Order: sequence, then C-alpha cells, then structure tokens
Amino acid sequence: PQGRGALQLAFEQLKKKLEGEGLFDPAGKPPLPFCPQSIAVITSSTGAAVRDIMKVLQRSPYPLTITLLPVRVQGEEAGGEIAAAIETANTLLPQFLWDVLIVGRGGGSIEDLWPFNTEGVARAVAGSRIPVISAVGHEIDFTISDLVATLRAPTPTAAAEWIVSRLDGLQRELVQARSQMLKTIRHRLDHRKE
Repeated sequence: PQGRGALQLAFEQLKKKLEGEGLFDPAGKPPLPFCPQSIAVITSSTGAAVRDIMKVLQRSPYPLTITLLPVRVQGEEAGGEIAAAIETANTLLPQFLWDVLIVGRGGGSIEDLWPFNTEGVARAVAGSRIPVISAVGHEIDFTISDLVATLRAPTPTAAAEWIVSRLDGLQRELVQARSQMLKTIRHRLDHRKE
C-alpha cells in the first residue's frame, strides 16, 4: 500500500505486536501520582502545545515544578528524540523526582503525528518508571503512545487539566477535612466546658 494506507498498515502491525507482548496491560504501568507536583513535559519548545500546557498548569492551587525537555515532534528524527528524552528523564529521576511525564504535541496529519507511532517511542514509554500521560493531537487522534502510556489525554491541554483538577480535588478535600476537624474540636471543647 501507498501513502496513508501504508501508515495505517504499519500502525496495525505494531499495535498487534506490542499488544501481544503485553505493553498495553494496565497492570504493568506505573500508577499515577495522587498529588503530582513535579512535572516533566516532553514536547517542542516552540509549539502551541507547550504554551497551552503551561497556561493551564499556572492555575494550580499548589506550586508546581515544571521542566521542559524540548524535542522535535515531527519529522524523521523526532521519534528518536522523543524516546531519548523519556529515557533521559528516567535516568535523571533521582535528581529531579518527577511525578509524571507529559509527552505530546498538538494536532496534525497522520504523518505529523507518526513519531508517536514508532516502536522506539512505544518501548520508551512502556519502560518508563515515571508515569506517562500521552497527549498527542486532538481528541479524534489516536497513537501507539496513547495505548502504552499510563494515561491517554485527548489533547495536551487536557493532560494539564487532569493534573490541575487532581490538585483542585485535593485542596477541596483538605479544606473539608480542616472544617470538620475544627467543628469536632469546638464541639469537644464546648462539651468539656459543660
């Protein structure tokens, strides 16, 4: 097959191979952090995706440490750069203690998104000790990295939203727990006074 047909065939063949090896099995993926506060972002430093991610993460109720590991996200060398950045993040984990990796880019054609369908990227994501959120393209786009990652986000913005909503939820729980604790203490003090 030529053109798109060849890419679709390659996608299906790689998907079948990796699924057979168990790389899509949720049991083998590192768990997502309860309270992510240190995030590494693997994407282009000049694309809209990084700006969207940063804009959303700035709304976090808690301070976050964000590290950009810039890579090319399209073209023949992109897959190798993305895989190498994931491996580098895992090598540097003892120094930076990242809670999660966001790996992705904005939308594009199947050819533009192809680096996220390469075996090298899939194996780097699967081998990561750091949970990976795959955030490639738009909601309708689907890549091999989405299947191997701990979490698939439909867009880069949605990946950042997941982190912020998780932290918002934690903050609400802490406020409720504090309120309940103060109410209990007041009740006990009143009871002792009586």
